[in-house]
Amino acid sequence: MRVISGHLGWVRSVTVEPDNQWFATGAGDRTIKIWDLATGTLKVSLTGHIMTVRGLAVSPRHPYLFSCGEDKMVKCWDLEQNKVIRHYHGHLSGVYSLDLHPNLDLLVTAGRDAVARVWDMRTRMPVHVLSGHKATVSSVKCQEADPQVITGSMDAQVRLWDLAAGKTQTVLTHHKKSVRALAVHPTEFTFSSASADNIKQWKCPEGAFMQNFEPAHNAIINTLSVNNDGVMFSGGDNGSMAFFDWKSGHKFQDIQTTAVPGSLDAENGIFASTFDKTGLRLITCEADKSIKIWREDPEATPETHPGLEWQPRLARRRY
Repeated sequence: MRVISGHLGWVRSVTVEPDNQWFATGAGDRTIKIWDLATGTLKVSLTGHIMTVRGLAVSPRHPYLFSCGEDKMVKCWDLEQNKVIRHYHGHLSGVYSLDLHPNLDLLVTAGRDAVARVWDMRTRMPVHVLSGHKATVSSVKCQEADPQVITGSMDAQVRLWDLAAGKTQTVLTHHKKSVRALAVHPTEFTFSSASADNIKQWKCPEGAFMQNFEPAHNAIINTLSVNNDGVMFSGGDNGSMAFFDWKSGHKFQDIQTTAVPGSLDAENGIFASTFDKTGLRLITCEADKSIKIWREDPEATPETHPGLEWQPRLARRRY
């Protein structure tokens, strides 16, 4: 539905703010840009990182934006003044992912030093260093109930953490390749993890294996997103996009992203994605330096999209 350009490098991270008015993206051009969600216009550019910005999160309870990057920096931006008010020092290498705890003032960051670090948002003090992974931790997610922190790593493991003790609760070793993406369902007590071999769904709190999603990509999967309606999106390194029904694991749509004119086939990768707060718009961040916004296809019918008759409620869900 819309292509937004403005970044000068690969777009690596995205987050939508809680009121659904705007979203922020971070890229290889070292900037964070804030865009109006309705119109796609640029509101402000934030500079301060000196390498690629790999993770972003907006706090639902404070006017803060958190960012992390390959420059080992984790920053807290005051959105009323558009400037950095705190730094969190401790990572020994690039920081690839971050997430905020939904109801505690905690920030969790993870990266190439193979640990996840838990910070007190206000005092900047480290609360825990969650160690156990043997390679880059590429994705971290927080939720209210145990396990409050979930990490996916390039050592092909997913770990569920006991936040109070700062220790591993469960190690999931089902994947054969790097786990680069995690998605926690917004309302159910389940989550999924993606690696180049497949996408798996798990039940919290014990991390019981539920199902494999239908094979999606012949590619590295960089990102997973899921909305309240049980639609899960996965985006691959080769620009492939797949949409799944969360309950059944059925893949009901497969499309290829469209590269911006003038870009190479090699720039057809999807690095990050998120649904907006309504779940009706999908935002993807891509290797052709663009941000794309997708919406459902109102004209979708089983004739135009084979496989739709498979489940009636999916008939509304075509992108």
